[in-house]
Amino acid sequence: MNTVEAPSLFSAALPPTGESSALPVLEATGLTKAYCPITVLADVTLDIREGEVHAIIGENGAGKSTLMKLLSGYVPPTSGHLKMAGQPVDFSDAAMAEAAGVVLVHQEILLAPDLTVAENLFLGRELSRGLVVDDRAMNQRAADVLASIGAHCGPRDQVGDLPLAQRQLAQIARALLEPRKVVIFDEPTAVLANDEVAALLDVVRGLKARGVAVLYISHRLDEVEALADRITVLRDGKMIGTWPAAELSQRQMAELMVGRELDVLYPPKRPQPSGEPLLVLDQLSVDHGAVQASLSVRLGEVLGIGGMIGSGRTELFEGLMGLRPAEANRVELAGHPVTSRSVRDWRELGLVYLTEDRKGKGLLLEEPLAPNLTLQALDRVHPRLALDERKEAAVLEAAVSDYDIRVGSVHLNAGQLSGGNQQKLLLAKVMMTDPSVVIIDEPTRGIDIGNKSQIYEFIDQLVRSGKACVVISSELPELVGLADRVLVMRGGRIVAELTDDQITEQNVVYAATSSDASMANTQDHKKIGDNNDKRDRDYRDG
Repeated sequence: MNTVEAPSLFSAALPPTGESSALPVLEATGLTKAYCPITVLADVTLDIREGEVHAIIGENGAGKSTLMKLLSGYVPPTSGHLKMAGQPVDFSDAAMAEAAGVVLVHQEILLAPDLTVAENLFLGRELSRGLVVDDRAMNQRAADVLASIGAHCGPRDQVGDLPLAQRQLAQIARALLEPRKVVIFDEPTAVLANDEVAALLDVVRGLKARGVAVLYISHRLDEVEALADRITVLRDGKMIGTWPAAELSQRQMAELMVGRELDVLYPPKRPQPSGEPLLVLDQLSVDHGAVQASLSVRLGEVLGIGGMIGSGRTELFEGLMGLRPAEANRVELAGHPVTSRSVRDWRELGLVYLTEDRKGKGLLLEEPLAPNLTLQALDRVHPRLALDERKEAAVLEAAVSDYDIRVGSVHLNAGQLSGGNQQKLLLAKVMMTDPSVVIIDEPTRGIDIGNKSQIYEFIDQLVRSGKACVVISSELPELVGLADRVLVMRGGRIVAELTDDQITEQNVVYAATSSDASMANTQDHKKIGDNNDKRDRDYRDG
């Protein structure tokens, strides 16, 4: 593995060219944060300028979220200081930062699920007429800001009833309700569909046009390339440097993030499996989800599931797992009919499901790593229900090593891990039962490129060891790079099956959005779109 030698344009710590004449709105000097004895961020110096999008990139655990919390008053620095408009400031809490015009849009959803969207937007700052809360005014103003960012929810919708993407847009609307000098976005598009992403990027451009300083954190390097004026790279809690965005390609960004050359992002494709199907679904229908879906997956195969958000992808497999009401003509595993379906039943039969919502449904964030890892395999770790702490510690140590879960201490809670390490812990958890079929929903959502490469390698190892894997993904390059076959869903139905050189971004998008694409023409999917062989090779090779 080669260490990246940055090209000559990387030699300066701050931009060697393309200096902006814009004034710094917020400046950080020597910011350091330590949680004894671990320093998570060391000596970061940067400035954020008016009318500029400044991107912060780095792997999970690089210190990005810590930096954001320091800049927005959520945590105090161990050392270093801040200035606004050239004057020293000391944000003792987030409210003080917001009063000064600095707001952080969190990656995690921090809204009250039992309140309406408008009530959440104005929570703690309600509009009133005398002593009476002015619901009409709040609903109207909420509707205006929701429309401005392309949200499809209404001000009277209850947040707990909204899809994850709409909750994220409501959270962004709350941050933009008042005029801001600095807006910090932490992975704002991780759960958004393509049209919602496009609308949000226009919002960011609009803020920039109005002279607002934007700090933008994203693992999606195409977004960074499209939006950023300058890019700062963090690695292992240290600042690597800041460069004009125009001088960095996406590959250079990625290599600076991970500190090594990324020659191959996806593992080499395997020969097409030819054995008997391991999992068979025949006309599975799910309430408010899938309609008469039929599919099969073989040992040694990665079956990709594509489609737009809302197409029924997740609902189909939640119905299979017994998490939603569903009925089927026939379900088989390893040639045997399966009639009783629950998560526990499937786990005992050798099929596991890794949820897309690792924070809400996959992990117990306030619990230590060990019980999170062993929760589904207690009988293997604690036989006869007798607590075997030594064996549990050994199992955790092996998982940390096998899945490269990077922790400062094995005594941390799961919520203290970075997103990429949480995902690897969740993968280790479901693999504790040694399943034969693994269903993974959004395997790399919100994960940096270095951890993505590792997750892809784990998936490849699974199928090469004789297991089967179903990958549900919104990331088209992921489907192109990983899958042996791709089934595309639209409106709750499987409308296309793609194999070999039919698996292209164009074909997936066409099948997912066009009423002309159907299972009737699966033998002629080259008509769906022009095959771009070079682009496909680039995705597979990184």
